[in-house]
Amino acid sequence: MLLLSVMLTYAQPKANWKEMHDFHGVMSKTFHPAEENDLGPLKENSAELLTLAKAWQQSKVPQGYDRQVTDPILDKLVQQFVEIQAAVKAKKSDPELKKMITEAHDIFHELMEKCKK
Repeated sequence: MLLLSVMLTYAQPKANWKEMHDFHGVMSKTFHPAEENDLGPLKENSAELLTLAKAWQQSKVPQGYDRQVTDPILDKLVQQFVEIQAAVKAKKSDPELKKMITEAHDIFHELMEKCKK
């Protein structure tokens, strides 16, 4: 019986959180070039990432996610992108921007790991 319960748990479809997927699509095409010291995509996408992070923060949390866990981490993510956007506008150095996008990526993965119920 326990095995059946475990199998059913894994067979259930994962909740779709559109705003999370929208954010991830842009984050992926921005962060991975930055890993290779190409900060052009970050400079181009920083405003969009801030907008998407805010949209994610304000969205309805789907079943399967824990709002008490997601809210403070999404707050950190939005704040990180506020700072990134300011740094891009201030023309901060590529090493500084790389550090900042890496921190944002870490926050994103914290969300991904901790938010599932």
